[in-house]
Amino acid sequence: MGVTGIGGLFFRARDPEGLAAWYKTHLGIDAGGMSVWSQQAGPTVFAPFSADTDYFPADRQWMLNLRVEGLDDLAAGLTAAGIEVERRPEWDMPGVGRFARIHDPEGLAIELWEPEA
Repeated sequence: MGVTGIGGLFFRARDPEGLAAWYKTHLGIDAGGMSVWSQQAGPTVFAPFSADTDYFPADRQWMLNLRVEGLDDLAAGLTAAGIEVERRPEWDMPGVGRFARIHDPEGLAIELWEPEA
């Protein structure tokens, strides 16, 4: 029997409680304490990138990618909340989906991915 999925994502934060509240308020993820998030079934990409990639900031070892539904509505809500949402046509890929990027309050790049139906 092998690995069946990602069991958790653990990371350091300067303000864990504040960051957990931000994720819950703006993305609907209850990240407080050791809460369990039951996500919808779907694809998860596990992909090491070259050390010199420019796909995400050079000062970060990793980037969070979240599968979403209704990317346009989510982006509009984030923008209304004062969160900068970056969209680039070259990020969208036929057969894969559409993408946008935001950053959490501690500077982590978050890629929002709406898979193609």
